[in-house]
Amino acid sequence: MYKRILLSFLSVFLFCLTFAQTYEIQYISSYNGKVLIDQTPTLVWANEKENFILNNKIREQKSDYPFEITKIEKPSNTIISYGFLKPNEIISTSDVESIGKQTFELTNETKKILGYNCKKAVTKINSNTIEVWYTNDLKIKGGPSTLGQNLGLVLEVERNKNSVITANSIKKVKKTDIETLLKGSINSTDLLGYKDLLWKSRFTTLKVFENETINFSDQSKSDEQIKRFANGTIILKKIKFPKISEGELIFAELKQQSNGDAYDRTGTVFFIPQDKSQSFFDGLEKGAKTLPLYDNGNGKQYYGITSTENYTPATEMMRFFTAFGTQKFNHIELKGKTWQTITPYRQDITELKPSLSEKELWIGTFIGNYDKGGHKVSLEITIHKSDQTVNKNNTVIPLFNTLNIMEMAGQDYSTMFNNDKGLFVEFTLQKDLKNAQLKYTTTGHGGWENGDEFVPKANSIFLDGKMSFSFVPWRSDCGSYRLYNPASGNFPDGLSSSDLSRSNWCPGTVTNPNFIPLGDLKAGKHTIQVKIPQGPTEGTSFSSWNVSGVLLGSQ
Repeated sequence: MYKRILLSFLSVFLFCLTFAQTYEIQYISSYNGKVLIDQTPTLVWANEKENFILNNKIREQKSDYPFEITKIEKPSNTIISYGFLKPNEIISTSDVESIGKQTFELTNETKKILGYNCKKAVTKINSNTIEVWYTNDLKIKGGPSTLGQNLGLVLEVERNKNSVITANSIKKVKKTDIETLLKGSINSTDLLGYKDLLWKSRFTTLKVFENETINFSDQSKSDEQIKRFANGTIILKKIKFPKISEGELIFAELKQQSNGDAYDRTGTVFFIPQDKSQSFFDGLEKGAKTLPLYDNGNGKQYYGITSTENYTPATEMMRFFTAFGTQKFNHIELKGKTWQTITPYRQDITELKPSLSEKELWIGTFIGNYDKGGHKVSLEITIHKSDQTVNKNNTVIPLFNTLNIMEMAGQDYSTMFNNDKGLFVEFTLQKDLKNAQLKYTTTGHGGWENGDEFVPKANSIFLDGKMSFSFVPWRSDCGSYRLYNPASGNFPDGLSSSDLSRSNWCPGTVTNPNFIPLGDLKAGKHTIQVKIPQGPTEGTSFSSWNVSGVLLGSQ
């Protein structure tokens, strides 16, 4: 008899565990007292065994990818995160420590939310003050985030007295929709791997180069994927760009290490427009001297640097400068110096969108060097959804690029500024161009002491014969990048070569372009002229200026 009663009791107990009461809590967000009506309400299903955190769009299966559902298992407080990267691709990870590490200052303050008695607890996260209001009236623990899961049922979270998420409804439910959401194959990964995959799924990545060598060797040969020119100092790959919508942002990111070359070298990431009968690619295949000639009367000939009616020069996406021997020369020890193992370069190139969207283009990288080992590089282009409206241009017109990308194939250094004419380009607009800008990138090079690399020089830009802009491009922050430069020379005065200020560049950095406003331009012929007081040649040492210019605007 007693055995039968005991079994009956156990059955009831197990039944109660299996069918524990579940609550559905909806939360709304507000900022500075105003409800954020465009933000989807947070949804929580909570009972004694487990909690699920999601939102109404996810529940209705109308959410954009990627999105997350969070599960908290009780009483272990294990956080299981599910990342929905795209249809039929779900990843997960678990975290058994985070909730247990949370610390709160419990206060005596109380208030009622939806009729439930709540207490306040306070914590600090990354310099943010977080106030958590929780209730124990319902005998369950949960909330709109993983924060405060050990306190009770969190009904309100306030951050820095301005951002608030508050429960606006609580009801009992017999059944949730979680089984219709968490179905199919789920791939488990570690916590960092999960975060990385989820983050990368938020944008489009175009992989251009991965751990490719840029060197100087007659052994450097093209293959099916990568074309190599100028003894391996130039690498190219054809990339198909998707449609890039208005508001989306585009970034170029290159990672570089020394593979033998210890010096600071000029580098550029570029694409080759092929919208005219002749392109820079023709020069790579047939020789620099097959490209249009620019002659400014100083006795030298410069090939392939300015646009013509039938030719568009290589369009610069990002200019960078290698550091002194990152990684390869990290064996050089100095007290208090821990060298970086890779040099990263990342730049916003969204203004080039009209030339990239839905185009198949040759994307290239050049590093001027004479070393058989050279450098190792990886290059990605990423496209990000955004509400930014900074770049409104729908037109990109490359005008000039004096950087001698084919240096190791006979293309001369840009010394045309030793003559008053400097660089002079004529171009014709087929339509009016509104809000025109010149994207202008400039760096000075050459020699010690008196060379233009180390002497500030004014750059003056003339539109249709009238000066539009003049400035002195100069970088005085080069010492900030000392830890990327293990092979930098050290001088008796206590400075290193990588510390020295330069004409708009530092070893181990990107050079930012200037965006020069030109106003509204009428259809027809125009001229752009660049003048720089280039220093004189001293023995075998000469100065030069690498300048590139792209006309932007709306037609």
